[in-house]
Amino acid sequence: MITFDKLLVGGAWAAPATSGVLEVRSPHDQSLVGVVPEASLADVDRAVAAAREAFDHGPWPRLTPGERRRVVARFNELHAARAGELAALITSENGSPIWFTGWLQRSLKDFNDDFLDVAAGFDWESELPGRDGHRTVVRRAPVGVVAAVIPWNAPHQSALVKLVPALLAGCTVILKPSPETAVDGLRLAELLAEAGFPEGVISVLPADREVSEYLVAHPGVDKIAFTGSTAAGRRIAAIAGERFKRVSLELGGKSASIVLPDADVDRAAAALKGLSLGNNGEACVAHTRILAPRSRYDEVVDAIAAMMRGVTVGDPMDPDTWIGPMVKQAQQQRVQSCIEASIAEGARLVLGGPGAPDIPGLEKGFYVRPTLFADVANTMRIAQEEIFGPVLAVIPYDTEDEAVAIANDSAYGLDGGVWTADPEHGLEVARRIRTGTFGVNGASRDMRAPFGGFKASGLGREFGPAGLSACTEYQSIAL
Repeated sequence: MITFDKLLVGGAWAAPATSGVLEVRSPHDQSLVGVVPEASLADVDRAVAAAREAFDHGPWPRLTPGERRRVVARFNELHAARAGELAALITSENGSPIWFTGWLQRSLKDFNDDFLDVAAGFDWESELPGRDGHRTVVRRAPVGVVAAVIPWNAPHQSALVKLVPALLAGCTVILKPSPETAVDGLRLAELLAEAGFPEGVISVLPADREVSEYLVAHPGVDKIAFTGSTAAGRRIAAIAGERFKRVSLELGGKSASIVLPDADVDRAAAALKGLSLGNNGEACVAHTRILAPRSRYDEVVDAIAAMMRGVTVGDPMDPDTWIGPMVKQAQQQRVQSCIEASIAEGARLVLGGPGAPDIPGLEKGFYVRPTLFADVANTMRIAQEEIFGPVLAVIPYDTEDEAVAIANDSAYGLDGGVWTADPEHGLEVARRIRTGTFGVNGASRDMRAPFGGFKASGLGREFGPAGLSACTEYQSIAL
């Protein structure tokens, strides 16, 4: 068991203002993973005051971009050296299978390196050609104090996609980890403290929703960077709008994968194992609506069912496990209710269904059965709501135009894909889909490309130059 008794406030370890604690338990067997202090409103006040002082009067925003890059690069090396340990800790907290957390933690070194490269070539300051004897300097100024609020499903990636560009831009940051992954949040805080950021630049405050709302509404905060549910995102957007705070929101999704009549169905089904069921299906980008042509509908359903029957459910620490438990009992119950509602609405259950898997050793965990539905109408709850679990729906279509219309008939617009023998035609289809990201035949997204959603999937973009730009304000100076 891991125990912390202090919070990182302004880059220094400090006793919490209250005696409240967060107990983090394994969703696999309910064993105690760790105990950490629960940040309070008073802790937020201290952290914001430190961040405000560091931004308004401290050295960090006034260093050169190269000087900031060197400190962030030192943190990146420290973080990468502990990738395996951090992966195991996150798996113990949130139930993500170790294959997933291991892959993701190792990939974060390159992810951060991409940000460092972007910062090295960023147009921090330029000059417009003079007119009438005057000239104009255009500079990118740091946006200020950033409140970064992150979820539990990929905690370090969610944290670093906010921390790293903000720090490179010269901002100061208060990171608010989720209670479900509070222990790894303070492990991250240890590495940030070791990296050598100046006083006041970084705070890490694990807490629940009340503290989150207080933080994002705080008058000392200039920008909110949030990843989480669309419902929470709406509340944050309202707070930001009232106070003219800058905001970036990476929210939910209900992504569609369109299988065209000429597609390699077996290839598509194999790739959907990761695209649809990766990280237990607890992923905003998960392809949970599979659109199949009626001419090959049974073939598509059978191929996906065969793939899902081969998926191993079990202890997330076992390298052979593909799907572990849901993060908490409330999430398990929500997934179960969606499965039951789909049956009641008339969707055809192909495999899985209500109840926990009948597997010895999993009785204490928050497990659900990987579930596949066919003959799904796009109006059903399973086709419209983000379930955040290993539940897939296969929806029939007659024409390509109908498939595009079904894919776009969603409140969300985060991700999606198309499967076809003709990649150029796949590109044509992609251009018709209202999502922020899209893949043709399962192609991997370049992590330097902008990431974010249309519609209820969010506001703004993260990753690469777009993510760094979002942490800056333009300033135009006429001489």
